[in-house]
Amino acid sequence: MTAEAPAHTARLGLGQASALYIAAVLGTGILALPGLAVEAAGPASIVAVVAVLIASTPLAGTFAALAARYPDAGGVATFVRLALGPTAARMSGYWFFFGVSFGAPVLATVGGEYVSAALGAPRSFVPWLGLAFLVFPLVVNVFGLRLTGRIQLVLTALLVVVVVGVVVVSGPAMDAANFTPFLPHGWAGVGLAISLFVWAFAGWEAVTHIAAEFRNPRRTIPLATGIAIVVVGLAYLALQVVTVGVLGSARVHSQVPLIDLVAVTVPVVGPMIVAVISAIVCVGVLNAYIPAFANLGASLGRDGHLPRWFAKGAEAGAVPRRALGAWAVIALIYYAAMVATGLHLEPFILIHTSSMVAVYALGMIAAVRLLKRYSLGWWMAIVSVVLVAGLLVLAGVHLVIPAVLAVVAVAVTVVKGIRASRA
Repeated sequence: MTAEAPAHTARLGLGQASALYIAAVLGTGILALPGLAVEAAGPASIVAVVAVLIASTPLAGTFAALAARYPDAGGVATFVRLALGPTAARMSGYWFFFGVSFGAPVLATVGGEYVSAALGAPRSFVPWLGLAFLVFPLVVNVFGLRLTGRIQLVLTALLVVVVVGVVVVSGPAMDAANFTPFLPHGWAGVGLAISLFVWAFAGWEAVTHIAAEFRNPRRTIPLATGIAIVVVGLAYLALQVVTVGVLGSARVHSQVPLIDLVAVTVPVVGPMIVAVISAIVCVGVLNAYIPAFANLGASLGRDGHLPRWFAKGAEAGAVPRRALGAWAVIALIYYAAMVATGLHLEPFILIHTSSMVAVYALGMIAAVRLLKRYSLGWWMAIVSVVLVAGLLVLAGVHLVIPAVLAVVAVAVTVVKGIRASRA
């Protein structure tokens, strides 16, 4: 496998790469997680942000090192295949394609909640608005990454504007009394907040699936990763401090905490502005993730982990429309399940994050075997293995879905082996 994508197919530069990374990682977590984390851990949710930021830095660096050296549509599944073999690669591919996809209905629902709140519409409107948020980026991605990358620059700029605007507007309303008691739910609450914030800092692996689309991956990917770490870390830390300081533990039970924040100081126009930009942000995050799912689906077809019919479009520069269609069906099924269960975000977030942690676990083990021993990337992989082991413990019972997908992956291996022996 070559270290860089062919020059004639590489279309995304540093600006677009950074925009995709920031959108994939920062994403809609800013719209829901600060409030959910305060409910889980109170003011100590700030500790959870710092802990996950520290843990995510070596993870991000390791994925950057891998993607720069092995740019392929398979992303983590490709790294795992090279290091650990096809069955482990199938597991990681299924975890991402089927497990991480539980985050898609969360993104769509959050967008629907913000628009509905700004319009003063009844909550019965949210499912229809969320469906629109899901369908629009699917249509955009049918036309390929050239259009996606250009749109993403604008959407990510709006995402950063949301964060800066909310912090600046809401900061003066902070009250020191809201920071006590600091540990109202004990360290168990902090552990739950950390599990939630894995969503906030996940996404480093998503862009590995489109690494072959970057110009000069060895230079672009590490620089884009560094830019994203700084922007995402500062954004979440600032938002968490402001959420605690302004709303405290008793006022964060809303579905739209950012609107609650700006409504304290700018009650008339603030909520509407935040809702409009937040809706655009939701589209932007899905716009960043959907190419990753589609490219992965095509690579799974190419490598025999899904039916080979889906392999069309796995090559760099192509549009994997068949895999995109398959993922669209999965996402719509998950969205229907979310609507049927009352639009509760937390279960879907925890399935998404536990699947992500499972992907991280195999990805970091693969990195230890693939990266040059004693290089910076190798040392980051060693540290990440230890950190991911801690995240696996925190994931606990939510690892049921990844466990089921792992069993399916092993079963596929057994069936393929039986067929091969008969042939």
